Amino acid sequence: MRIPSAIAALMAAITMQAQGIVPRTTSGTLEPVGTHIKASDQNIQYLGRVSFKHPDSPMFTFPSVQIRATFTGTCLKMMAKPKSGYFMAQIDGSEAFKVSFNSERDSIVTLAAALPQGTHQVSLMYVTEGYDRRAEFRGFLLDKGQHLLPPPALSERRIEFIGNSITCGYGVESTERDAPFQDETCNHYYTYAARTARNLQAEEIAVCRSGIGVYRNYNGPRTGDKINMNTEYTHTLLYDNSEQWDFSRYQPLLVCINLGTNDTSTSGADPKLLKKGYENLLQQVRKAYAHAKIVFLCGPMMNGDALILAKKTMDEVVAEANKKGDKEIYRFDFKPQNGDLGYGASWHPSYWQHEQMAGELTPYLRKLMGWY
Repeated sequence: MRIPSAIAALMAAITMQAQGIVPRTTSGTLEPVGTHIKASDQNIQYLGRVSFKHPDSPMFTFPSVQIRATFTGTCLKMMAKPKSGYFMAQIDGSEAFKVSFNSERDSIVTLAAALPQGTHQVSLMYVTEGYDRRAEFRGFLLDKGQHLLPPPALSERRIEFIGNSITCGYGVESTERDAPFQDETCNHYYTYAARTARNLQAEEIAVCRSGIGVYRNYNGPRTGDKINMNTEYTHTLLYDNSEQWDFSRYQPLLVCINLGTNDTSTSGADPKLLKKGYENLLQQVRKAYAHAKIVFLCGPMMNGDALILAKKTMDEVVAEANKKGDKEIYRFDFKPQNGDLGYGASWHPSYWQHEQMAGELTPYLRKLMGWY
């Protein structure tokens, strides 16, 4: 069973078709017709961790990567590597709809057709965990003779979210708590992180992976896993140490760290190693962003001893950092989920739980940052 947002998306699609905007979630391979705008075009705006080793086919693995452009004409098609995964698309700020590059043949998808003549804007967000897919964007197709214009400037309000499956959006489009992970029901666009950023009219990028911890991944050994968020945080692409991320490309004013759920989710977490994991990550984040406010979040999936341990450890890390002179480290706790708002796949926060989480976090960050 899928959440009612699928119905809303259908209604939005009907509305957009009436307006001349024709979303398609899948398509077969089409012959490129029109003006091909390469992915390396200087008027395409990228946000998030993107590798430009191959400029005309930039690669990304983290959800939340965004691609934006301002174009002329009446039609817009998007090109990507087959099996890249799922995107959420918006045309001229209308209701977002899901776009699929999920088969061996999907390489061109029509995002809009029969638009009024003039200037239009497109915004795409990658919403899949793409560490296996290694998604590649390969440009746009416009009407013959049409072109891109410079995109609007990015907002000065910038946030980075560091997290696990909750921040990825694991199972948010499912209402079956016993359902397994599926790309089809994972959607970062509907997460507390993306919703909070939209509430605050802020840009956001996310560095997240399901099952990851600050020292110990889900059901990992007490001594920790060799690969965790501390080892992956500096990489442009997840599980790929061949390219280090250039932190100067995106300097957030605010960083939210939502980790610890996997470290404590099964018995055996070592309190000292957990604390050291938080401290190491804090050092990396502070080195990358000297002036950002950093907030440690306690997620909604923890309870009992795990919740007590995570809160206690984060409280200690923040208090000690403050005592050493870094006064811009903070703490925030989400309310633990209790099922009143349903569950997503594998007992993850539901669509409505994420909505509530954004409702909790938004006013706290608005006051903290003065983003009114």
